[in-house]
Amino acid sequence: MTFSICVREPYENDEGESHERFGVAVTTRLAGVGTLCPFANEHGAVATQSFVNVDLGRKGISYLADGLSVDDGLEALLNADDGREMRQLHGVDSNGTFVFSGEECKDWYGHIEGDNYTVAGNLLTGESVIKSVAERYEETKDDDEPLAVRLASALEAGQNEGGDKRTDLQVQSAAIRVERTEELSITPYYDDLRVDASETPIVDMKETIELATESFEASLERYEEAYDEDDDAGM
Repeated sequence: MTFSICVREPYENDEGESHERFGVAVTTRLAGVGTLCPFANEHGAVATQSFVNVDLGRKGISYLADGLSVDDGLEALLNADDGREMRQLHGVDSNGTFVFSGEECKDWYGHIEGDNYTVAGNLLTGESVIKSVAERYEETKDDDEPLAVRLASALEAGQNEGGDKRTDLQVQSAAIRVERTEELSITPYYDDLRVDASETPIVDMKETIELATESFEASLERYEEAYDEDDDAGM
């Protein structure tokens, strides 16, 4: 019912300090995908889909915070899951990637494991969907655009290639989450966004990111001094 991408990106902040960011983006032809599939924290990103077991995402991201590798943590969860062969589960952490597609997932299903990223999908029009997601991410990963913008672009590429094959279902949804090892005085508004019910969720997501970016920049311009003085400053 879904296709998604998880990524890890090392970067340097303005002070020259080394950090990492982790992102996950997902879309499907059902409402509210952001409540079920994407998980991220400062240790990694995980997506759980197909016949969704939300605990695989919740526990998976918790395992990463406890110091387990994404490979060991997600494999252990699948080994304890009686519905393993109906699941798709993938993710990234600081040291590697993990991706699994059970043999009982619905065609077309499959996955790609790249350099610091994973892509997976099921009930798709074909393999070209996840290939397009991966290719768009590869093309844009060195751009200066925020990761959320580039993840939305990757979803758009998959959608344009056909996406979810259930065209009789008009209501769709999308979600993006980005987390960092760097502590920021204020997290960009576009790092945790959802479009829960729309016929054009990727278009709506891109517009939402644009508006959230404008709002974030305006907020920094007006309240930057207050944010610097108070880590708990908010909306």
